[in-house]
Parts: sequence; C-alpha cells; structure tokens
Amino acid sequence: TVYIILRLIVVAILVSSILRGEYENAAICLLVLFLFLLPLFVQKNFGIELPGTLEIIILVFIFASEILGELGCFFINVPNWDSILHTTTGFLCAAFGFALIDILNRNDKIKFQLSPIYVALAAFCFSMTIGVLWEFFEFGMDRLFHMDMQKDTIISSINGYLDIGLYDTMEDLFVNFIGALTFSVFGYFYIKHRGKGRIAKAFIPTITENKKESDHAQSSKQAVEDRDS
Repeated sequence: TVYIILRLIVVAILVSSILRGEYENAAICLLVLFLFLLPLFVQKNFGIELPGTLEIIILVFIFASEILGELGCFFINVPNWDSILHTTTGFLCAAFGFALIDILNRNDKIKFQLSPIYVALAAFCFSMTIGVLWEFFEFGMDRLFHMDMQKDTIISSINGYLDIGLYDTMEDLFVNFIGALTFSVFGYFYIKHRGKGRIAKAFIPTITENKKESDHAQSSKQAVEDRDS
C-alpha cells in the first residue's frame, strides 16, 4: 500500500514536471521510481528478505530525501530536515552492517562465532564508514562541479569566522553517530537474547528460506562429490 501510494504521487509529479517543462525535476522523479524498485530487486535476485518495517522506511526515506527534500525544498524550509535524514541513514546502515555480519555468523559453513559486542561494534563502524564516504562525496561534488552540498559559506564576525560547511559536515556525522549507536545497542541485545529483540528484528534483513535450501542442497552435493572422489 505504501509503495503504491508513493509511486502514484511520484508519477503525478513526474507528469506535472514534464508538462511545465521542468525536466530536471522529471529526471529526479525517474530516479526515485528506479530506487523504489531496488528493495524488490535485492529480494528477488540475492535471496535476501527485507522485513516489512525496514522496506517501508526505505521507501519513505527515498521519498523524503528526493521528492520532499529536493523538489519540495524541505532541506531549506524545514528545520533539521537534513539532520533527521542523516540520523535515519545512520540507523539503517547499522542495520545492514549488522545483518551482513549476523548472517555470516549464523552460516554453518563458516567456523567462527562472534560475540554480541563485536557484531554491534562492527555494525556501528560500518554505518560510520558509510557516513564518512557520503561526506567525501559531498566535498567532491562541491569541488569538482561547484555545487553547494556542504553549504560551504564563511561568515566573518568580530571574534573570527564561522565556516558553515564545516558545521554542516560535523553535524551530519554526529547525527549519523547517534543513529548508528542506537541500532548497535538494539542489535547487541538482539544477539544477546538470541533473536528475541523485536525492535532490531524489524530492521534486520535475513536470508530467505529458498536461498537457505539452495545453499544446503549445494553443500550436500559438494559433500557427496568430495566423498566419492
């Protein structure tokens, strides 16, 4: 339902943008429609199941970032809109980083077991790395294409100067830190209590049953071939 509603809204904006000759806005709408397909693509082609809560938040995040943030100018007109999205990014990236390690940790073919604190720490570091890479991207776009993703303005005052770009970067990283830390704590207790944490479970992708059965069949076939050889 959420997917259909958001998709219809984007299509309506796309048609309106084309009729008004706003082709840059139309291109953003096409990008959003493409991004909406990614969760389904990942689930069908990589054997990864996204919890409903996580999938909805991903769709809403894309819509909030590109349609509301860029086309609706929420980044300018709504206080702390950028900070809210960066906090969400930190939370979601920690969830994906956590899932990657947790899936490996549960894999029978990989002979190691990581402690809950280590998995939580790795998820946190994964999220912070994504946040840093994004700030590198913003800096590169500003330097190479003369954009203003960092809002890099210097304001002079009696006591010196204020670099808005530096404040923007540090604020983005700080709220990313908050989001990553929040999920890492949830993830820690999720593993500590053997998957009973409902909050963390709602955001952690898992391997689908078909993928598990396929891997098990492949593993069994390989074992038979090794035995016969």
